[in-house]
Amino acid sequence: MDKIPMTPRGFKALDAELKNLKVVERPAIITAIAEAREHGDLSENAEYHSAKEKQSFIEGRIKELEGMIGLAQVIDPSTMSGSVKFGATVKLIDEDTEEEKSYQIVGEQEADIHNGLLNINSPLARALIGKEEGDSIEVRTPGGTKDYEVLEVKYV
Repeated sequence: MDKIPMTPRGFKALDAELKNLKVVERPAIITAIAEAREHGDLSENAEYHSAKEKQSFIEGRIKELEGMIGLAQVIDPSTMSGSVKFGATVKLIDEDTEEEKSYQIVGEQEADIHNGLLNINSPLARALIGKEEGDSIEVRTPGGTKDYEVLEVKYV
C-alpha cells in the first residue's frame, strides 16, 4: 500500500486519538456492556444494544487509526525549503477579489480548510505543487475557475 504523508502534528493527533480509544473509551464501553447485561433480557435491552454499537464503532476506528499510523510517512516541513511541496505554508492572493489567504498543505487525514489546512489531494494544492513566489495559478473549482498569485512560501 502507499504511504500516507502527514506532518508531525497530524501524526501526534492520530496517535493521541488511538491512545484515548484504547486506554479510556474501550475500557469504559466494556464496563457499560457488563452493566447492561446485568439488567436481564438482552433482546429488549436498549442500553446493551447501544453499548454494543458504540463498541463496534470504537473497534472500527481503532483498526482504521492503526492502519493509518502503520502507513504514515511523517514529513517535517521545517527541514524543507524551495518551491511548494507537502508541508509548505503558502500565502495566496485571489487575483479577482484581492483577498489574501494562507494555507498549509497537509495530508488528507489532517486537512481542515477552515483552519487553513489544505488537503494535498485538493485541486488547489495540486495546482500549487512546484510553484514559487510570484507564480500565478489557475484552479478549476466546482464554483468555476479561480486565479491566484503565490505571495509567499514558507516551511515552519
